[in-house]
Amino acid sequence: MRAYRGHLIHIGGSPRLDSAREHLVSVPDGVLVVNDAGSIAYSGSYQEMPAYPDTEMHDCRPGFLLPGFIDTHIHYPQTHCIDSYGGGQLLDWLQHCIFPAEAKLADRDYARDVARDFCRRRVAVGTTTALVFGSAFPDAQDTLFEESARIGLRTISGRGIQTVGPEAAGPLLTDDDTAIALTHSEIDRWHNAEGGLVKVAVVPRFALSVTGRTLHALGELYDAVRGRGVYFHTHLSENVTEIDAVRTTYGVENYLDTYDGRFDGGGLSLLGPRSVFAHAVHCTDGELNRLSETGSSIAHCPTSQLFLGSGTMPWRRTVASGVNVALGTDVSAGDEWLIPRVLNDCFKVHISEPGGQGLSISPAALLFTATLAGARALQMEDRIGNLDVGKEADFVVIDPRCQPLLSELLTPIAPDDADRLLFTLLLSMREDAVGGVYVRGRLLSPR
Repeated sequence: MRAYRGHLIHIGGSPRLDSAREHLVSVPDGVLVVNDAGSIAYSGSYQEMPAYPDTEMHDCRPGFLLPGFIDTHIHYPQTHCIDSYGGGQLLDWLQHCIFPAEAKLADRDYARDVARDFCRRRVAVGTTTALVFGSAFPDAQDTLFEESARIGLRTISGRGIQTVGPEAAGPLLTDDDTAIALTHSEIDRWHNAEGGLVKVAVVPRFALSVTGRTLHALGELYDAVRGRGVYFHTHLSENVTEIDAVRTTYGVENYLDTYDGRFDGGGLSLLGPRSVFAHAVHCTDGELNRLSETGSSIAHCPTSQLFLGSGTMPWRRTVASGVNVALGTDVSAGDEWLIPRVLNDCFKVHISEPGGQGLSISPAALLFTATLAGARALQMEDRIGNLDVGKEADFVVIDPRCQPLLSELLTPIAPDDADRLLFTLLLSMREDAVGGVYVRGRLLSPR
């Protein structure tokens, strides 16, 4: 047994977002006991900790023990593209910055460098689990999976599928048959590898990067592998110009119809409990209700929406639909790797929503969105997302002494004032404060 003593904070149980506050667990003198299998044997007060023989105690005080952060939308091929100037919004930025940068991963040596940097950054910021938009190139995907497995990160990814696009996207394109064959191969080789740490998703970039024929074929492919626990991940309703182009190209009433098989020549739906749609900034009520009824999830990316001027996902209306809303950095349109920095933007954009829709999201709801909601989106809530007994021990140690002024901000707050303490911790912390990152109880090293 190994025990970690510190201020224990997480969302216990399996609540919905609206009851996250009632499930907020805050134990000022807490302890997390991890067994040799990497699971949580005890989680609670240090004073009430059972007497385990041969327990190795790690005193993390005055640090905090939080669940590992879960990023439900991040782009591996864009690791070196942070703050790239595209001279416009989404479609301009893709053509001028992103497609050329992603094409460079055709070079396996370069891809290996990118995979190394990508995984190192995840460890540095405490992102233990991520749903990753992958590279178009199979060799580059192999390097991502290999590096994730070497370090011990939980990674779900799939090659970025594109069958049509502008000239700048040319190196990333394949025909439909090749796209399906490469995706099948990736699933067969990598899904549930490394004891389940590595998993595969079916990942078309977005509706304008494929054709109706591609989506029809992907629907059949995904239907055949759903039972194996494969994921589906793509973009949805990020930008108003994009939405207009999708509706015109596919002749559909709304964007979601393209993924739901509701277009001429459509087919099987790609929606479902392991389907995660990034952004959903401009969804109609009907689209939100359809996402909710199918058990699909949204990866909310407020930082990237600010960077690209995409607008603000309407929090009240989206949450009221019942759809699960998790958090995504959307690196590199998002220029923050640290999930709490994205929570900082999340709080600010939604308290400033116009039309009387602004609200102050509670600290517990913020933490829920960054942890348990992500686990739910990835159908891993039985294993990760909080620090309940029996879960696998994915957690981060936050040491306020390692970040200038963080201790001074936290010290005046009473340890039992959980709301104020958690709010200041989440919105103020930076990467420097991440003192240790664990997956299945194993301390990760970014080397």
